[in-house]
Amino acid sequence: MEWSYLALLLCPLMMLPMVFLMLRGNKSDSNSKQDHESHLIEQLAELKRQNEVMQKELREMKGNEV
Repeated sequence: MEWSYLALLLCPLMMLPMVFLMLRGNKSDSNSKQDHESHLIEQLAELKRQNEVMQKELREMKGNEV
């Protein structure tokens, strides 16, 4: 077998492990993205709760001024 044929076969054979590693890496990224997204949702809920408390306090303060 000539070396040129070996070189032609080497390229596609090397692509298989690369594709496998890239797909495996993307799965772990999606898990961390989901964790980050859930953390942001929790933070947003906490900020909304704080906003409601502050609005209530503000209404009470305005009611005491009259």
